[in-house]
Amino acid sequence: TMCQSNTLQGPDLHTGKWLQFPQLALRRRLGQLSCMSRPALKLRSWPLTILYYLLPFGALKPLTRVGWRPMSRVALYKSVPTRLLSRAWGRLNQVELPTWLRKPVYSLYIWTFGVNMKEAAVEDLHHYRNLSEFFRRKLKPQARPVCCAHSVISPSDGKILNFGQVKNCEVEQVKGVTYSLESFLGPRISTEELRFSHASPGNSFQQQLVTKEGNELYHCVIYLAPGDYHCFHSPTDWRVSHRRHFPGSLMSVNPGVARWIKELFCHNERVVLTGDWKHGFFSLTAVGATNVGSIRIYFDQDLHTNSPSYSKGSYNDFSFISNNNKEGIPMRKGEHLGEFNLGSTIVLIFEAPKDFKFHLKAGQKIRFGEALGSL
Repeated sequence: TMCQSNTLQGPDLHTGKWLQFPQLALRRRLGQLSCMSRPALKLRSWPLTILYYLLPFGALKPLTRVGWRPMSRVALYKSVPTRLLSRAWGRLNQVELPTWLRKPVYSLYIWTFGVNMKEAAVEDLHHYRNLSEFFRRKLKPQARPVCCAHSVISPSDGKILNFGQVKNCEVEQVKGVTYSLESFLGPRISTEELRFSHASPGNSFQQQLVTKEGNELYHCVIYLAPGDYHCFHSPTDWRVSHRRHFPGSLMSVNPGVARWIKELFCHNERVVLTGDWKHGFFSLTAVGATNVGSIRIYFDQDLHTNSPSYSKGSYNDFSFISNNNKEGIPMRKGEHLGEFNLGSTIVLIFEAPKDFKFHLKAGQKIRFGEALGSL
């Protein structure tokens, strides 16, 4: 019996030693990783983290038992070079397609994203020389009638992600996920430039934006899907006095990602246009996204987005008010304002009297020219 017992124990111990060797080697390797600089460590652990999330049945889970920790999904996604990818996509979009290839390529896109080409000013697919021209196609004049009865209209086609009053200096990007109003718009611009009333410096950022007693601050977030009409228009009659450009990341602004990453809109590249309308402060922000590094404002030839390098947290200001132009840029409701290259997000933040009412439901589809709200 003793011999049998020893015979059984021998291989078990032998096997146990062989199991220990890889674990000891892995611990030594992980120890080496911990001594690396942060950028080098991120580069070395990135492929392993991707495999950790992609492989089925938790194949790499044993690694966590010897001290390795995968990057979080959010950290992993943030480390993807979305700006570089977006610039590459932008160059690809400029490549002229052979005439014979245009119809199959555009037809595939139309089928995938449900594009309604009957609304396009030019329905012939051979007319569009490259993908960029196709994305920026114009609509027939009667395709989007502008609502005259309401004071604020939708500046674009898209889906309503959120709307309502701004509370506690926080704005909802999607239900339950907020971002800071000041982080999004940046520090307040001088009173003289925006014709703001002399708000007390001790007031909150939100209170400083409200220029008239009894008014409230409202917001509305519109998501443009890849299949939507890509131009955006003036949502009301107003005067644009200032542009602030935030270079930044170009993460997807899909509602699923917006629920996942807090302050997503504050991380992404965006162009903030601020000014005033008949009820006080008014702003429209075009937020960039993956493959949408190109944000164009028609009256602003000095704006250049998705540049190769930028300082994190930096922004560039430009004033449309000068000695020769005291009024800024007047915009009429429905007038062409700018365009995206693929699909993205428009955020409106504006001041209005307390009896302002939105005519919307969260999640509803909306088209440019339809009513957002009125007094």
